[in-house]
Amino acid sequence: MQARISHPIGIFPEALTALVAFSGSTGSTLPESTRNLVHLRASQINGCSVCLHLHAADLRRAGESEERIATVAGWRDAPWFTDAERAALALTEASTRLADRADAVPDGIWQQAARHYDEKQLAALVIAIASINAWNRLNVATQAIAGALGG
Repeated sequence: MQARISHPIGIFPEALTALVAFSGSTGSTLPESTRNLVHLRASQINGCSVCLHLHAADLRRAGESEERIATVAGWRDAPWFTDAERAALALTEASTRLADRADAVPDGIWQQAARHYDEKQLAALVIAIASINAWNRLNVATQAIAGALGG
């Protein structure tokens, strides 16, 4: 396997600085496990092997169970997720698959997330989803190789 080009963040280090700042801008507003589950689920949808490798490893290092990591894609039917995590994962799916329906992020999905997260946490969740989608798009478009970036 070989990437199509050098990674864009290597060509434009300012982009790396900006993306890292954007990704980290919310600090610890969300639980680390929620943020990593969101990152893993969006990366599954987008087929980003770099981020799948990285965020599954992050979850393992944080002590997450293999059951949770292995069943993120099936979160609706798996018993290992809290209602708040389910709401975050539903919002992740809707916000990642924007073109899949006319009402990309339906009110019901947003309202479910709002039951579990305050305004600041919702903003952090939206930023987490947007940032992982940006990373996924950079990696998938260039066919970046999982593990090659040190992740």
